[in-house]
Amino acid sequence: MRLSAIVSLILLTSVETSMAQNAYVRLGQQAFMDGNFKSAVKQLEKACMVDSTNANAYWMLGYSYYHSQNYRKSISAYDKVIYINPADASAYYYRARAKGYMGKDTYLSPAEREKYLLGAIFDLTKSIAVDPSEHVKCYQTRGITYREYAEFKLQPNTHSYDKARGISSLKASINDLEKVLAENPNRADIASLIELSKEKLATATGHH
Repeated sequence: MRLSAIVSLILLTSVETSMAQNAYVRLGQQAFMDGNFKSAVKQLEKACMVDSTNANAYWMLGYSYYHSQNYRKSISAYDKVIYINPADASAYYYRARAKGYMGKDTYLSPAEREKYLLGAIFDLTKSIAVDPSEHVKCYQTRGITYREYAEFKLQPNTHSYDKARGISSLKASINDLEKVLAENPNRADIASLIELSKEKLATATGHH
């Protein structure tokens, strides 16, 4: 086969690949916009198989998995987004949300649950560092995750029981949620979340 023929074949294949990629991304994006996440997953999985460098396709795939309650796959998709674009604050945020759900899965081992809960806290901290303008929702989610982590650490008669760590996590939870309330004093939902963490802290420290 002559070199020119090989070159034109390679070019043609890459054009076909990018056209297929665009079609899958287009179809996936349409389903995504319509809120049809199951269909979006099908198209975007194909798009990402054709082109593993498309951060937008992976982002939509991660979000679609998240809304299909497939949190493990959502985390993997956001791993890819962050690998391609480490400055995507929203990818850290949604990866944290997915990890938070995994951390509540009682079918997982305590060690795995702890890894996911700590991973969620880490990702939310990273999201704030990358894009401080999104700090309110990150502080809110992190405040809730700190409380969930504290509840996990304060379960009596378990290997993961650690009173000191549970108490410090509840303090961190209150601190984060108070930052949110300071910016939005009318948010009764945040005020009640703070009360919940304070009650748990009082129970844990024995100050009823």
